[in-house]
Amino acid sequence: MQSPLFAYAEQQSHDRYTIQNPQLLRVALGGHDDVLARKGAMVAYQGLIEFDGEYESHERRRGRARTGEGLGLMRCSGQGTVYFANLAQYIHVVDVDHEGLTVDSAYVLALDSGLHTEVIAVDSQYGVSGSGKYQLNISGQGKVALMTSGLPLMMRVTPDKYVSADSDAVVAWSASLRVQMQAQTHSANVRQRRGSTGEGWELSFLGEGFALVQPSEVMPPQHAEIGQGLAAQFGAGRHGAHGQNRANDWSR
Repeated sequence: MQSPLFAYAEQQSHDRYTIQNPQLLRVALGGHDDVLARKGAMVAYQGLIEFDGEYESHERRRGRARTGEGLGLMRCSGQGTVYFANLAQYIHVVDVDHEGLTVDSAYVLALDSGLHTEVIAVDSQYGVSGSGKYQLNISGQGKVALMTSGLPLMMRVTPDKYVSADSDAVVAWSASLRVQMQAQTHSANVRQRRGSTGEGWELSFLGEGFALVQPSEVMPPQHAEIGQGLAAQFGAGRHGAHGQNRANDWSR
């Protein structure tokens, strides 16, 4: 059989994490180094690989239910190669070091099992909940694979050059940065979006580090109603305001 499809054969690499193509991740397992991946993200594998639901403590389950933040993970172990993907999102591998990484858990595809995760709160100047209210802090030594809708923008933050970004577009940032969530609105009611601009919440980053932004705005919260009601009208549908972001369903 002959076909141009054979140009997409598996990549040969000695690295543990390899970008097979921009939307497909290859992870090599050696029998002693498990990887944690998003539930249902496996698309293919070779070798003797086992998939098990990752244990979640009562405190972690309760925190996820209260904040809406947290990871539904499966543990992949054994010897062989596993391929991961999710909704054809673009994949990026990040080395987590002593600085740490803060990320919206919706954009995590896989991570080394030795990394530590913890849900943290992002302060709001108004004290009301919204996008970015809770995030996932990842610390330790290891790699994490992130996903974005489209090719992202990595912005450098310095003490004399702070960065502000739409909270719906922010994927991750250096854990060392100081972050504040604020509503951009001319209305006395900060829960409403500002006039006809469609802009609402933003995250401001100060300090020294990086902020990763994707070219797509997933409207929060992701598990709320869609349709013609008030929740959908103010961007609280899982597919975005008025159910228009249908390509960005991260609810799996």
